[in-house]
Amino acid sequence: MRLLRVLSLILCFSLLFSLGTMAKTVTVDEDISDVDEPIECDAVDLSVGKDLQISAKSAILMEPHTGEILYDKNSSEKSAPASITKIMSLLLVMEAIERKELSLNEVVTASEYACSMGGSQIWLEEGETMTVDELLKATAIASANDATVALGEKISGSEECFVALMNKRAKELSMNSTTFKNCTGLDTDGHITTAYDVAIMSAELIKHSLIKNYSTVWMDSLRNGESELVNTNKLVRFYEGATGLKTGTTSKAGSCLSATAKRNNTELVAVVMGASTSKDRFSDAKKLLDFGFSNYETQEISSATKPKELTVSVENGDKKTLLGVAKGSVTVLLSKGESGKITQKVNLKESYTAPIKKGDVLGSVDIYCKEEQVGKIDITASENAEKLKFSTVLMWIFKDLFVL
Repeated sequence: MRLLRVLSLILCFSLLFSLGTMAKTVTVDEDISDVDEPIECDAVDLSVGKDLQISAKSAILMEPHTGEILYDKNSSEKSAPASITKIMSLLLVMEAIERKELSLNEVVTASEYACSMGGSQIWLEEGETMTVDELLKATAIASANDATVALGEKISGSEECFVALMNKRAKELSMNSTTFKNCTGLDTDGHITTAYDVAIMSAELIKHSLIKNYSTVWMDSLRNGESELVNTNKLVRFYEGATGLKTGTTSKAGSCLSATAKRNNTELVAVVMGASTSKDRFSDAKKLLDFGFSNYETQEISSATKPKELTVSVENGDKKTLLGVAKGSVTVLLSKGESGKITQKVNLKESYTAPIKKGDVLGSVDIYCKEEQVGKIDITASENAEKLKFSTVLMWIFKDLFVL
């Protein structure tokens, strides 16, 4: 009898321990059974104009700094986005951090609602606390729905208000075919976007270098190592230069992926939506990125003009000439081997009428590759030129008399 009681106690403790362990388990609604297997990709002709044999329903390859589209397959076709929805959620978090409205060390308390999400999750418990940094890990690496909602609630108070912000930001980015119904990507009627719109928000997200601290991580953990996180994006491990960005899979969306990579100074965004299998989406993304890196490169160009070329006459102003300035640089997209064919042309009028304010755009330095304009740098006024007053005319007359 005593032995039976001992065995019963052992069983109870074992059950309690296993339940505690289960509460720390990370659930991922992605097929990660082949995470250790390199990406398989059939050999294709990567020449411009050739068929890349993309199997997904829609796809796009974009250079994010210029917005140039390098490859397109049905990129305006609307479809469910699954968890690549979280690109917009992560963008809003990055922007809140940049505005100093949120910090990585800030503590977030999980609500009952956030813990009820289902799907991919880190099994947050109501009242459990994690830092913004930890929740970003869970969202970007393991695509945790509960962590995403917790971040949204921290920023906006509720998922509903956070989704309203997502839709507002989408409109600001001219993502005109996108409507978000949640911040996680769980299948919901009316929750739609396009490969083109996903590329736009992906390009905006990677402007924030902080996101790559998370999107490039292959494996990490939470809860002092109790919860293991494995990145659902195989490119992070197996593709040279991969920087992210987000996978997504649901029954309605199929297998989706927004893949970003950078080699030398060239950065690319490849979006694949509606692939039949996880393997297909990675294969398609690899083909797109390989195509881009094989045929294109970007170059950052500064103005090579001299002050004399940027000096303009001022009519009816308190000064007769004004110096323009061409500051900064522009990123241009070139076909491989064309970097030595860049020329610059100053585009300015001979004279401008006062008043002119410092910083006003006067013209541009136009950047050409052969005969095609590939970019421009604004020429702005270096100082104010006020409208000519009678007192200024008198001063000029007296100066001339004094000199004589």
